Amino acid sequence: MIDEGVLAGAMAALARGEKAAMAVIYDAVGRDLYGLALWRTQSAEDAADVVQEVFLKLAQTGVALEDIARPKAYLLGMAHRAAVDVLRMRRRTAPLDDALLLDGGAGSGEALAAREASAAVAQLAPEQREVVYLRHFCGLSFSEIGKALGISLFTAASRHRLALTRLRKLMGVPS
Repeated sequence: MIDEGVLAGAMAALARGEKAAMAVIYDAVGRDLYGLALWRTQSAEDAADVVQEVFLKLAQTGVALEDIARPKAYLLGMAHRAAVDVLRMRRRTAPLDDALLLDGGAGSGEALAAREASAAVAQLAPEQREVVYLRHFCGLSFSEIGKALGISLFTAASRHRLALTRLRKLMGVPS
């Protein structure tokens, strides 16, 4: 995991026209951007398009990149907006990608639990699923999630709380 300082440095280098910084940025957040887009769009093809769109816009942004305080949250926000745009444009629903199903080995108890958890997460509202992903897989705070998604800190925390309550119910875990 790359720290925000290195990512901010790469963003500043890109703002100065150093195109090699794009590789550093991709290595730092490419996986998180793809994961967020995959959770949002539920399509591997659409998620790849979203990541490509984010990096295209990033290359075109230029000097404004130097002033970004939280580059990871900024980039995840770009991915969120691009994913929403893809969904609006395509107006279709794809089945949840099998890549989201975690596998602990064929027939193992871990694999069954992972599949059950993945199926439960798939039943969450997209807004809740997105907050769960950003919180637990990207490690963002509720404040950063709020900035990335354009919602308040309290809305982010509320969506997370509601998602966990629903997951407990779906998985038969007492509250």
